[in-house]
Amino acid sequence: MTDLLLRPIDPSEMEGDPRDQRADSVFRRVALGAGLLVLAILAGIAISTTNKAWPAFVHQGFSYVFTDNWNPNQDSFGAAAIIYGTIVVSLIALVVSVPVSLGIALFLTEVAPRRIRTAVGTVMDVLAAVPSVVFGLWGFLTLKPWIVDVFNSIAGAVDGVPVLRSVFGRSTGMSFMTAGLIVALMITPIITSILREVFATVPVNDKNGALALGATRWEMIRGVVFPHSTGGIVGGIMLGLGRAMGETIAVALVIGASPQIVSNLFAQGEAMPALIARNLNEATGLHSSALIGLGVALFALTLVVNISARAMVRRIDLRTQGKR
Repeated sequence: MTDLLLRPIDPSEMEGDPRDQRADSVFRRVALGAGLLVLAILAGIAISTTNKAWPAFVHQGFSYVFTDNWNPNQDSFGAAAIIYGTIVVSLIALVVSVPVSLGIALFLTEVAPRRIRTAVGTVMDVLAAVPSVVFGLWGFLTLKPWIVDVFNSIAGAVDGVPVLRSVFGRSTGMSFMTAGLIVALMITPIITSILREVFATVPVNDKNGALALGATRWEMIRGVVFPHSTGGIVGGIMLGLGRAMGETIAVALVIGASPQIVSNLFAQGEAMPALIARNLNEATGLHSSALIGLGVALFALTLVVNISARAMVRRIDLRTQGKR
């Protein structure tokens, strides 16, 4: 036994089975090929859509992004108001959905009994699978007629307040806010599912240790769960934002189809996916190129959001680990 322990180890004995090495090599190449294929598809989409939108970019120049006069009858395509509407609707959706998603995810992982946890989790999964047109029809037929009175009541209540009266004005029910509420309902199950999985990765011993030291449940969540999950929370929120910016049919049914840059969240507006879906089939020539240009702008905006999310998550993870 002693001789076996003292015997020098032959490096060839540590190499492992050649078949395992070949399998690892094949797996590495397949994974690399899949990653490169995704990048190639994205590049192909960007190049082909930009090529088709190029006539509108050349015709309009920088005013395509920085002006808000969208009038196909006059060959004027200023997309600023449409980009503005997309961003406003997405931000409203995030402001509404993120606190709700956080609350549901924490309830499911930290408070709810197993039976309730399973039931609520199933409901959230079902909501995530509901087609967007169903949410849009519900918003148009049920939510809009009811919420217009709520909007106008709020507008009447703040009519004498200088800043608030410009943010919450009179409404017809078709508005940025209505579209934002519908999109918030749609992205809440997605963000909740991600946050639930993130919170489930927090070590149980860390949570039990905090409770054993006398921390309340909320102090344990604030001091253990949130620091451990910050990167995942940011990633889930950004994924929800990407989904919100790309939502089409539901927004088209309730936003009002009126491109304008206004501070009134209860006013009608327009969003890039909704305008594309509504007009692309009938558009020709320069109008068609301008609509495809909106798709390019949306693609670029989504790309910026995802890159920013990755950078933010990486920075938060490094800060959590004590690095700067």
